[in-house]
Amino acid sequence: MLALLRVVASAALGLPVMLWGGIAHAGLGQPSPWQIGLQQSASPVMNSLVNFHNFLLVIITLITIFVLALLVTVIVKFNARANPTPSKTTHHTLLEVLWTVVPVAILVVIAVPSFRLLFFQQNIPASDLTVKATGKQWYWSYSYPDSKFEFDSIMLQEAERLKVQPPPPRLLGVDNAMVVPVNKVVRVQVIGADVIHAFAVPSFGIKIDAVPGRLNETWFRATREGIFYGQCSELCGKDHAFMPIEVRVVSEQAFLAWLEDAKKKFAGSEPAPGSNALAAADLAEPQVDNKR
Repeated sequence: MLALLRVVASAALGLPVMLWGGIAHAGLGQPSPWQIGLQQSASPVMNSLVNFHNFLLVIITLITIFVLALLVTVIVKFNARANPTPSKTTHHTLLEVLWTVVPVAILVVIAVPSFRLLFFQQNIPASDLTVKATGKQWYWSYSYPDSKFEFDSIMLQEAERLKVQPPPPRLLGVDNAMVVPVNKVVRVQVIGADVIHAFAVPSFGIKIDAVPGRLNETWFRATREGIFYGQCSELCGKDHAFMPIEVRVVSEQAFLAWLEDAKKKFAGSEPAPGSNALAAADLAEPQVDNKR
């Protein structure tokens, strides 16, 4: 029995060390193995979200420590051995006022930055670029209204993914990525063509539903170049796990060059007015590798 206890104690002490050694810092634009915490920020909105998250973490940690201290005090000080003659006090005016006022004050302290952040997210500034993302079963279509072209973005199959160097993360790489310039305000209009989807890119701090017949809007301003991944975050059907989002953030010069190429590549692909997502379309299902 003593040997068994030693083994259990060693495992309990060694597990945190093992986990800490395997934990990676949150990745930029994509998840990381053994990641804890949020993905690295690449937009002002995400910066605010991370700060608010850390602020709440401090508050809940202090509350947890305070409640734990109360429990330990009650266990030690008011057990039958230490306190054989318990008090018969049933009401304490000051205590009752405190346990009402203090939680209200904590909620107010949380509410003020929360409402400020919500306003920051919802108040879309003057945009430099508008991209319309349409969720379909089960892929995304991106339209650039100012340039009058549209294209589909479909997940790469495993064989296709391995041909790309370096290979994108599994289940996240696509054939045609959404491309935007760095340090520009991008207005994203989101709608669904068939069922409810959700457009989400963690490093930008955006997540918004794509609802058929309703045009929702969000925004981001990418502060660094790179490739940023997201996924549909609404359970939308059998291939919900296979409709990733890939956003490539490039310099303004590279974006203008890509825009000219895209106009030629996707020429004639502009959707007819009013036909793109206000009603369900007859869409072909993407081929999905069932060996995942």
